[in-house]
Amino acid sequence: MFVVAELTLRAYWIAGGRWGYTACDRTNLVDPTGGCGANQVGTLPFWAGWGAVGVGAALAVLVVYAVRFPGRYPAVGSWAAAALLLVLAFPLHLLFEIPAALAGRPSDWRDLGARLALAAGGLLFAGLANACAPQRGAREAGYQPVPRWTRRWAYVAVALPVVGWAVPHGLWVLGVPFGISQRELDDIHRNLSTWTGVAITLVPPLAGLLVLGLIQRWGQKFPRWVPGLRGRRVPRLLAVTPAGVVALTLVTYSVLSAAVLVRQVLTGDTHWSDVREGWAVSATLLVFLGWGVALGVTTTGYAITTRPRQERATNTEVSLGDACRPGTAPSGRWRGRRCR
Repeated sequence: MFVVAELTLRAYWIAGGRWGYTACDRTNLVDPTGGCGANQVGTLPFWAGWGAVGVGAALAVLVVYAVRFPGRYPAVGSWAAAALLLVLAFPLHLLFEIPAALAGRPSDWRDLGARLALAAGGLLFAGLANACAPQRGAREAGYQPVPRWTRRWAYVAVALPVVGWAVPHGLWVLGVPFGISQRELDDIHRNLSTWTGVAITLVPPLAGLLVLGLIQRWGQKFPRWVPGLRGRRVPRLLAVTPAGVVALTLVTYSVLSAAVLVRQVLTGDTHWSDVREGWAVSATLLVFLGWGVALGVTTTGYAITTRPRQERATNTEVSLGDACRPGTAPSGRWRGRRCR
């Protein structure tokens, strides 16, 4: 349904329609609530039109192949498609933009809706990958403690958004020019309301607390207070997929943003004096990079701890054990062998 809906919408845009289309540039929003003049766009960008149709056709072929011929390769392709869609959805931006939009800040709802659709498509392809992947056996019952190094990285992933994001943004909301110039602080107060600033400050550290689920019991087994799910095992991919996507997004965003900053400095669009004066903003990129790495390592530790394991006793060992029970003579293919 996701692929069909996307292909239909792109074909509609190619035919000249503009419902749901946005021409807004996120770096310079002009009339975001109206799509920045999307109705006046004559030539559709390639990746919004025929390029997206080509990608959608490839995804449709992948879905048909995965359904008819499930196995390792369709699962790998589905995981790649899920990662691509989730990265293109910019979920980190959604964490900031949706609370700001709900607080009354002018927003481009066409762009937000499109990226929410991409995020939903990524989750659907993750489910397809899980369904068509070869089964590896049942997980061991009960809580599996994670390694000590996983816990350490999880605490780093929780602390970084608090120290590196909530603290400076909280100071800016309170009017303290920590790591930025007074002019930048005035721009923040001019463009953001107090409630929007509070929402942007609190959402990342609160979301970061979910990392603790990767090292605690409630990350492997639903707590008793959850209605309908109490006591049941948490699906492994329900924890690994979102955490892995967020980690990949954080690292990608920080690396690309750092590359843009370096290019602006080299071309002279941004001066080193501006970077030094607003060092807290530049340091946020390092916070995102460390946060993404810490979350990725924690997710890896959770995945290793909770991976399915085959039964230790094989059928051969069981047969040999039965054949060599005290008081019985070996029979069948074990006849003529000595039991120790």
